[in-house]
Amino acid sequence: MVAAVRVVPNIDRYAQRTAARRGFASPMDPSQQKEYAFEMAASSIRFGPGCTQEVGMDMKNMGAKRVCVVTDSTVRQLTAAQQVEEALAREGIQYEIFDKVRIEPKDSSIKEAIDFAKPYRPDAFLAVGGGSVIDTAKLMNLYTEYPEADFLDFVNAPLGNGRPIDRKLKPLVAVPTTAGTGSETTGTAIFDLVAKRAKTGIAHRNLKPTLGLCDPLNTRTMPAAVKASSGLDVLCHSLESWTAIPFNERTPRPANPILRPAYQGANPISDIFSLSALRSTVKYLPRAVRDPEDFEAQSEMLLAATLAGVGFGNAGVHLCHGMSYPISGQNPGYRHAGYEVSGPIIPHGVSVAVSAPAVFRFTGPSNPERHLAAAEAFGVDVTGVKREDAGRALADALTAFLADLGDQPAGLRGLGFGPEHVDALVEGTIPQARVLMLAPGLAKELEQEREQLRDLFEDAMTH
Repeated sequence: MVAAVRVVPNIDRYAQRTAARRGFASPMDPSQQKEYAFEMAASSIRFGPGCTQEVGMDMKNMGAKRVCVVTDSTVRQLTAAQQVEEALAREGIQYEIFDKVRIEPKDSSIKEAIDFAKPYRPDAFLAVGGGSVIDTAKLMNLYTEYPEADFLDFVNAPLGNGRPIDRKLKPLVAVPTTAGTGSETTGTAIFDLVAKRAKTGIAHRNLKPTLGLCDPLNTRTMPAAVKASSGLDVLCHSLESWTAIPFNERTPRPANPILRPAYQGANPISDIFSLSALRSTVKYLPRAVRDPEDFEAQSEMLLAATLAGVGFGNAGVHLCHGMSYPISGQNPGYRHAGYEVSGPIIPHGVSVAVSAPAVFRFTGPSNPERHLAAAEAFGVDVTGVKREDAGRALADALTAFLADLGDQPAGLRGLGFGPEHVDALVEGTIPQARVLMLAPGLAKELEQEREQLRDLFEDAMTH
């Protein structure tokens, strides 16, 4: 007789809580039934200096004969894009290049990219660039497979129809040239929906790349400002996924597995990736920003971005990201130093991190132990910190980290926002239901939620 093997305590705890709630004698409102399972999905990842040169063989191994290479005008001039072209040419693979990706994409730039891809009818996509490029390639892949679809069909509800992706998409290989979004691992693509003055996106695990080629040599050309901003995205990915509500507190339970969202809540597998990415980012981001020759720090940040991508790609993010979308979409005219763009820009990582101290002061009471563990990752001695002060301890550590990193706004005022903007920022956040549903401590009732968000934006005006 084989002895029963006891599952790990964390899973056991989840299972006991779920089992205790289940009752079959009386019917339940399906919309109020809590989740009981989580699902792990991520792209295949290859990591190592020089692995970009293998991409032609990868495409050949996938049977690709017509490849759409997606990049932006800056990356097209860099070694990463040149290596991709050489690798495809060596294998005799036909390709066309779309190099008009917009940094911080808008729905109009996404539609332009889709219009390029549809008549070419590629049998594979190859994205070379940062998160904006990879996200654009994901949506080119999606809408060429659904040529009859309206653009809003797949956009996250309530801004769009939230239609699930039920067809197999073409292979997509992602070659990241920044260390931030983790988009090479996730089924999420983000863009500005201009008419609504809000960032939104499309999220489904079937949207994720087939393969992410993470080559640290490709991130060496990042300017310091881009390293900082992209690294702050990693920081918030890891912090938010680590502190999101547990997966089995999410409602509603999906009626069909295809409806289970990509962002599911904190779970034991994502936890491992998120906490590891947080520790690495705290250690290596300041080094990577300050020293362009610190190849170890740059490599570790690319790895941290990928790890955080696996973590948040399954657990999700919450308030920092939900609040960031109207912050960037309603930019009053701020142009971040170090970005060579023609108009105002609040880089994504900056828009996410600027509210982080306020956010974690707010979420601290929901799970003091996790907030203390996060503060400890910043080097805080938490032995004497009271549970009720956990959020404040993490917020103070974040504030100091941002100040030491340099060239970061010390709150929304530093971006040009004032009290007169708060109501519009709140209204731009409320539609971000996909991430707000994972925010610990956020009210379900609309007016109460609106007041909480107003308080958060006011608190985020200064660190």
